[in-house]
Amino acid sequence: MVVLGCWRLLTRALVLVCLLLVPFLGTIFGQTASNPNPLRTIDSALRSRNFEQALALIQEQLQKTPRDARLWTLEGIAFAGSGKDKEALVAYNKALSISPEFLAALEGAAGLEFKAESDRAIPLLNRILKLRPAEPTTHAMLGVMAYKKHDCASAVGHFRQGRPVLASQPSALEAFGACLMEQHQEEEALPVFEQLLAMRTEDAHARYNLAVVQVTAKRNREAIETLQPLLAQNDPDPDALDLASAAYEEAGDTPKAVSLLRQAIVASPRTARYYVDFAALSYKHESYQVGVDMINVGIKLLPESASLYIARGILFIQMGNFESGQMDFETANKLDPGQAAAAVAQGLAQLQQSNLDQALATVEEQLKTHRQDAFLHYLKAEILTQKGAEVDSPEYGAAVAAAAEAVRLKPDLVLARDVLGNLYLKAGQNERAIEQSRLALRDNPSDQVATYHLLQALRKAKDPRGEIPGLVKKLAALREEAQKPDGVGLRYKLYEPGRTQHRQ
Repeated sequence: MVVLGCWRLLTRALVLVCLLLVPFLGTIFGQTASNPNPLRTIDSALRSRNFEQALALIQEQLQKTPRDARLWTLEGIAFAGSGKDKEALVAYNKALSISPEFLAALEGAAGLEFKAESDRAIPLLNRILKLRPAEPTTHAMLGVMAYKKHDCASAVGHFRQGRPVLASQPSALEAFGACLMEQHQEEEALPVFEQLLAMRTEDAHARYNLAVVQVTAKRNREAIETLQPLLAQNDPDPDALDLASAAYEEAGDTPKAVSLLRQAIVASPRTARYYVDFAALSYKHESYQVGVDMINVGIKLLPESASLYIARGILFIQMGNFESGQMDFETANKLDPGQAAAAVAQGLAQLQQSNLDQALATVEEQLKTHRQDAFLHYLKAEILTQKGAEVDSPEYGAAVAAAAEAVRLKPDLVLARDVLGNLYLKAGQNERAIEQSRLALRDNPSDQVATYHLLQALRKAKDPRGEIPGLVKKLAALREEAQKPDGVGLRYKLYEPGRTQHRQ
């Protein structure tokens, strides 16, 4: 929907540019004193949108000068104005065969190919950019083409240069924002989605999308404020409730997060994701049985949902009920053999039981068909590390390669960066260990593992910037906070009727 709307709007913009050139054709085409009247008459017919008359005049002139790229371009404009896109494209292409860099013909042909959603628009638009490198409409159209091909890296570059056009093209602006999010550019995406909401103040989707970006950028208080109009409705959208729950949880208001998530489940009891999110909250607050009870409700309604069995299996493992957990993972694999999530959970369970060989076999089997799963690569690196892979051994090389691939696929996967930093530290590659630790701390400033690795690596590197004293204090504070029984994350126990609400 985003792409189609954008095609139509930008096509109109480009065609309008072509038509606005018509009053100036005498100058653009170098009209001569020896033959002024025919072009002036054609110009007048086009400006008055009398396309049939213009076509008759153009074709009369083409009988006399069939190699005139200007006339073929005019014919293209006239045909396009009459709604005859196929004939217009033939005319533009004829003009380009005579004069390959004739800008008006390039714009006309590109506009029609773009309108038809044809890849043939791309080389034409690139030829326009060679003549006019900063032309924003052309960049915006190429951005849409790249977005359609799921090439967000290219799309973002073009959209940035097409910003003057995007301001009046909500669909293209939305594509720009979506690509920024895919490229993990949340801070740059924020003003884009804010602009979209300002343009569509009553659009619930625009409001929801802005909140998604705000939550991703860890601006949870702002997300809560953004979502308030959606939450205040008589029947709030369950997805808005779910998102608000995540924002309140990250903002430290667990009771509100639980309340909203329960409301989402009641509003849409057959949406598996809400039960899984509830299980995640239960896991975080060590309320494993509460999570199991809620997942049981979901499984009664959705007995074929593999994700629910995975979520319950993880909770069972945390409760020490390994047999039930393994049974749930096996059920999930049977329900959806093509997904990797069950194998990931199973690998984690085996890892927790120190069954490293079986865990490695599980993960490597899944990697054969899920090479793009970052967490599987991380698990492989973690397992090999725990098996005691020695530096310079094939196992060590495989662990480094797996961790590096995990962070390539998912740059914010802090667990993988922690493993990679540890492996580099073990090999005496201090600069690389420092780099990975800093990147991990960028995404999670409270990461004790990364803080410790950074401290160790800086000691070996002679601490060129004098950071060690501050890191020692930080690590001590993090450890002290983690040891508090009522620390953040454990302050509240989730509850069901008849259960205790918070930790005593």
